[in-house]
Amino acid sequence: MQRTDRPLTRQRGFTLIELLVVMAIIAMLLTLSVPRYFRGLDASRETILRENLRAVRQTLDQFKSDTGRYPESLGELVQRQYLKALPVDPITESSTTWQIVAPRDNVKGDVADVRSGASGQARDGTRYADW
Repeated sequence: MQRTDRPLTRQRGFTLIELLVVMAIIAMLLTLSVPRYFRGLDASRETILRENLRAVRQTLDQFKSDTGRYPESLGELVQRQYLKALPVDPITESSTTWQIVAPRDNVKGDVADVRSGASGQARDGTRYADW
């Protein structure tokens, strides 16, 4: 006659302590990496803003050299196909928040320069509106 009474075997799996240790390690890694991630996002937005400002300013200069005047609005740059579309200010996430700077001299037109309409400061301490 065979015995069916087998000794109880331990089932495989994780204990509560092991799971808590793993979760604590993951939480510690997240506290180190998440701030770097958001700093990287801010840095990329600032880089895009600088590039968009450079592109619009270059287009304004090209428009003036072609026509002898500045455009009446930013929409005129799109209408006359100097730009495909107005670039988006990545800080405000809108293409309608650009601040227009009028020409200083007696040059025709209304848009000599643009600035960001974003409030706040960049990572280097300068205001976005001063770029």
